[in-house]
Amino acid sequence: MRSSTIFLTAAAAFILFSVPALAQQNTYNKLTIILIRHGEKDPVENEETPDPRLSPEGEARAQRLIDILEKYKPDAVFSSQFKRTRATVMPFARSKNMMIQIYDHRNLNEIAEIATRGNFKRIVIVGHNSTTPALTNLLIGQEKYPKLDESVYDKMFIVRLYRKSGKPLRVRDEKMISY
Repeated sequence: MRSSTIFLTAAAAFILFSVPALAQQNTYNKLTIILIRHGEKDPVENEETPDPRLSPEGEARAQRLIDILEKYKPDAVFSSQFKRTRATVMPFARSKNMMIQIYDHRNLNEIAEIATRGNFKRIVIVGHNSTTPALTNLLIGQEKYPKLDESVYDKMFIVRLYRKSGKPLRVRDEKMISY
């Protein structure tokens, strides 16, 4: 009688702890990455410094991003180290009391790894006319988006990835939209 009680208790414990683990293996981790080019640069500073501030148009675009990004509910914000990229996402980050994390725009593999590591569900990455489409291409695994023209500031790339537990990331959806 005692050995059957021990067996039943052990079997119940095994089932109790195995079912959640099995259920977890069948779930998908979804990741949304919002990639944005910085807002318009100050034309006077642009000619005088390699790190110009935003123009009034760029500052207005940064303010509009508050409402645009709100619908995605990002849990992390990344920016290259330049004034214009940080200033583009600063109004949103302040409105959500979020810290802007700095990445090296010369090492897109590193930011792609950080973004897809699994610590986030929805993130924003602010970059440049060359790095934003290049990072998007890296994330989707194909050369689809060319460098943005120097005059283009209103494009946003949305990449949705998913991972089945223990499997590599797969692209679920990606698109470029104007905002």
